[in-house]
Amino acid sequence: MRDDCHVEPVQKTCTGKEAEQQSVVWLVVYGLRCPNCAARVRNSLLSVYGVVAAYVDHMAGTAKVTFNPELTTAQALVDAVAGAGNDGRHRYTAYYVA
Repeated sequence: MRDDCHVEPVQKTCTGKEAEQQSVVWLVVYGLRCPNCAARVRNSLLSVYGVVAAYVDHMAGTAKVTFNPELTTAQALVDAVAGAGNDGRHRYTAYYVA
């Protein structure tokens, strides 16, 4: 784990609308090399409106995401994973398990 790669985990307080209805999706995530990668992807997932919680396991290469399906989609979560690697040094891809 590189010293210049530190990521501070964000804390999210969900809105009432986000918490109204909840579904869970599992994502298979590629490109996770360390706990900082997991934190970077988790932060990106939590930034999506409609996401209630996210847990990313860099060792298993998975993410468990709780979200409101009326506010976001599994594809938007896959896109958020890809967007987490927009710093030029990291590249993440994902797909969801239906």
